[in-house]
Amino acid sequence: MQHWLFKSEPNTWSWDDQNAAPKKTTEWDGVRNAQANNLMKEMKKGDRGFFYHSVKAKEIVGVVEVVKEHERDPSDKTGRLKEGFGMVTIKAVAALPDPVTLDQIKQEPKLEKMVLVNNSRLSVQPVTKAEFAHICKLGKLKI
Repeated sequence: MQHWLFKSEPNTWSWDDQNAAPKKTTEWDGVRNAQANNLMKEMKKGDRGFFYHSVKAKEIVGVVEVVKEHERDPSDKTGRLKEGFGMVTIKAVAALPDPVTLDQIKQEPKLEKMVLVNNSRLSVQPVTKAEFAHICKLGKLKI
């Protein structure tokens, strides 16, 4: 199993929206960054990821699971990629009892190499198994 981080502006799509979606599931579409698109191509059904509120909140609030692998995003009309941008489908699994802020993450030596710390603008990011476990511990989530 691989681990990921999905960033969303809460005023566009929040953790509450994710949980209110039918079956707590949504297509993670609208990604228009080639690097993020390539990362989504690596995702496999059953992979877990963090749901991160960006912009003002800047905190990890929940865990999601990939329930459908990469496919073409029908909303992509840009023509920037020959094969088109894609999407995955994710499902809410659990909220972190204590959301973990970006400031907390930056203060943790065990997380200093995390992509979120070094490339915070990337909307979909890989997370190592050790980083995933450490953040779950910080957020008091037992998975």
